[in-house]
Amino acid sequence: MAVHIVPWIHVVPEQGALPVDLLLPRTGRTYVARLDGREMRDTDSVFQQFYDELKLPDYFGWNWDALSDCLRDLKWLPACHYVLIVEAADEALSGDAAGRRLLFRTLLRAGQRWSSPQRPEGIDLSRLLVVMSCHAASVSGLQVQLRLCWEETVSP
Repeated sequence: MAVHIVPWIHVVPEQGALPVDLLLPRTGRTYVARLDGREMRDTDSVFQQFYDELKLPDYFGWNWDALSDCLRDLKWLPACHYVLIVEAADEALSGDAAGRRLLFRTLLRAGQRWSSPQRPEGIDLSRLLVVMSCHAASVSGLQVQLRLCWEETVSP
């Protein structure tokens, strides 16, 4: 069973699944990136995963603001929809609580930007979906962490 905090982020157990129509919209091209939380032991390796899998541009600044900017843009990847699958999401930055919060807030804000009905004139935004796969026993803990990050993100 999928658990989500916001419509653009889903937490699923490793053997879980989401309906295909959530992952593959009916119209337009979809870009799917698979990231591995086991390879995200520190901040640099998080940035490396995103750089490699999303083919981030050379001007990527290797910091959280730069990752946020890139995730909110994605114009170098010609697609109508984007799906980020983070396997072993419960292992990403497991020894760095502050870094994990930054990662989650970055993903939450990017999804919020892509889902916003108020788009700047001339900007054609499409859909970003994040699927976080983890051990079944970690689903509720990851859900709580995401919910807290979301509350921090939307609080005034």
